[in-house]
Amino acid sequence: MLTELQVKQLALVEDLRIPFRPGLNVITGETGAGKSVLMGALNLILGARADKKVLRTGAEQGSVRAVFLLDHPEAVNDILDEAGLDPCEEGGLIIRRVIKSGGTGQQSVNDQPVTLALLRRVGDLLVDMHGPYDHQSILQPDTQRRLLDAAGVPGHELQSYRESWSEWRSLKSRYEDLKGEGGQREEQLDLLRYRAAELQEAELEIGEEEELREEHTLAGNAQNIMESLSGALQALEEDEGNASDALSATRRFLNSLADLHPDAESWLEEVDGLQQQARELAAAIRIAGERTEVDPARLDWLDQRLSLYSKLRKKYGPTVEDALQTLHESKAKLDMLENLEGTLAELEDDIAAAEKELRAKGSALQSSRETAAKKLGSRILDQLKDLGFPHARFEISVVPADPSPHGVDEIDYLFAPNPGEDIRSLKDIASSGEISRVMLAIKTLLADQDRIPVMVFDEIDANVGGEMGHAIGRKMREAGATRQVISITHLPQVAVHGVHHLAVAKSVEEGRTFTKVQPLINENREDEIARMLGGTQEAALSLDHARQLLANAAGVG
Repeated sequence: MLTELQVKQLALVEDLRIPFRPGLNVITGETGAGKSVLMGALNLILGARADKKVLRTGAEQGSVRAVFLLDHPEAVNDILDEAGLDPCEEGGLIIRRVIKSGGTGQQSVNDQPVTLALLRRVGDLLVDMHGPYDHQSILQPDTQRRLLDAAGVPGHELQSYRESWSEWRSLKSRYEDLKGEGGQREEQLDLLRYRAAELQEAELEIGEEEELREEHTLAGNAQNIMESLSGALQALEEDEGNASDALSATRRFLNSLADLHPDAESWLEEVDGLQQQARELAAAIRIAGERTEVDPARLDWLDQRLSLYSKLRKKYGPTVEDALQTLHESKAKLDMLENLEGTLAELEDDIAAAEKELRAKGSALQSSRETAAKKLGSRILDQLKDLGFPHARFEISVVPADPSPHGVDEIDYLFAPNPGEDIRSLKDIASSGEISRVMLAIKTLLADQDRIPVMVFDEIDANVGGEMGHAIGRKMREAGATRQVISITHLPQVAVHGVHHLAVAKSVEEGRTFTKVQPLINENREDEIARMLGGTQEAALSLDHARQLLANAAGVG
């Protein structure tokens, strides 16, 4: 619900903080008092473009601030999350607009700057406005279809159709992509054949490049390696004072200590081990030296092979795995293009079968919608009769159409408010008052299906008599049982049904005009209803009449 609307420095308003409550909130006041300013302010909150002319004379900037408390903020949070903004905390949502006489205005959601486009998306989830402002969701085809489906179409039929639609579109998209590629088939075939041949002939293997680099390092330094191995072998076995001779001499000395020193035996064992390790090391060095050779031809092959790896990784990589994946994909696409006619023929068969299934499910969905449309149309018509349209006609049209994500039909709400008139699409009805009453009938009937929490009706009672005003007031109060309703009204028969009454008045102070808003209770409310009844000459009678209207409305409520 909308809990508070604050307006500063707009038109006749200097600074107003207006509280709202659950249920039906009625706003009354004399013509020109500033009620339209409040609705304009709310429209700004919903993302309407701001005209700097709305600024109060002499003001550099004006602002509007709205505080909402949402029981189900999930949809709003999804939009905020998509934009990288913080979600509503505990359902709290604050929207602010600033209009400046010079420069660009500002808008924010929960103190986070947002675009007007995002503000409009959020606003569409919060408020349905009906009246002189064009913010009427009931005129939108998506809304009409959603309300009809919610009223009587099985959810499993909708889900099944959507799945078939997704499959059908996927097949058609693939077909169009392949067909498009067919226009440059020969060029693609040449490219793919070259690419596949180049990669296949290279016979790349994962891990081979690392092995080649290791071998290349050895081959490129073969001379140095051989010299070092030879030096190590001489130091072990050949040079004067080599390691082997030194160990043998050590063993002789230790052997003479065998009977003289308790540790001599363990030392001899260690020396024996070192001699054995020296022999094994010398053998390993000798074998490495025999295997190391300077082979210019092998080194040249290694250079070429590593260069090939580098070139193909740059071309198809960056890794060998990527290059091999390119080979796999190229061969698959090559096979597909070489057999394009057959592939397209198979896809055509698949598309035809998918479309047949789609249309069958769409037909079943359309049939369910036609049944639901008759029932819902009849129920809405009953509601409209209570709202001043005793001879109206109302129908929900379900006509065949090309397949779409939502079905194989188009939904349209048709209305003829008066006898003798042609029934027309609701969006072609010129009277905002008539559209508002249709919306009120539908909203009252389908309260559980509609998730928009706030409805605003601006002079829904235009050109309506007293008794019909009671009917409209009762309907709005009934709608207010499940959502918040705000109604600007000139009709006392409507105003008495409000559970929260706000009076708008203007005053002149020190040569300047100010708009004020006052919540009314008890005697103040009785006085306002009496004023609306026009009882200036018969004030006592008007006041008695006002009390009677309020008492009757309270009894009905």
